[in-house]
Amino acid sequence: MHTTLNKTPQVISSQELLDHWQGHRALTRRTIEVFPEEAFFSHTIGGMRTFAEMVMELLAIAGPGLKEIATGKSAPFNEHLEHGNKKDRLLELWDKATAEINTYWAQIKEEQFQQNIKIFGQYDGTVRSSIFYFIDNEIHHRGQAYVYLRTLGIEPPAFYER
Repeated sequence: MHTTLNKTPQVISSQELLDHWQGHRALTRRTIEVFPEEAFFSHTIGGMRTFAEMVMELLAIAGPGLKEIATGKSAPFNEHLEHGNKKDRLLELWDKATAEINTYWAQIKEEQFQQNIKIFGQYDGTVRSSIFYFIDNEIHHRGQAYVYLRTLGIEPPAFYER
């Protein structure tokens, strides 16, 4: 068996991971789009937050989290975004975050994925585990939105179409 010293075995490339995440982000965007405007800001079940509040959390994590990873500069976690109860405003912010992710992703070196980080100055992990959390958290909240949409009689986008 031949092994190369000082080389971490790789199952997925950095670009493939970015593409995977951006596929999820595109699906979440389509989920936001099909949500009725009023329900987006008001519909809840069992004490869960509105989907708009969940989206603001996702926006507070994605772009700012990647910026912190790429630059090493931590910023306060802020999920209270001015949106005027307009879904289009949050979609604009979503698109801006998508572009920021692509910009900052390009600045992350392969070896950084294994480095320890305290993301947002509070959460210990590695760069890799932080990014996985960003993706997993988005999937979790999109799943909640799917339940909301179904209770509103709306068929959500196919989860496998990324």
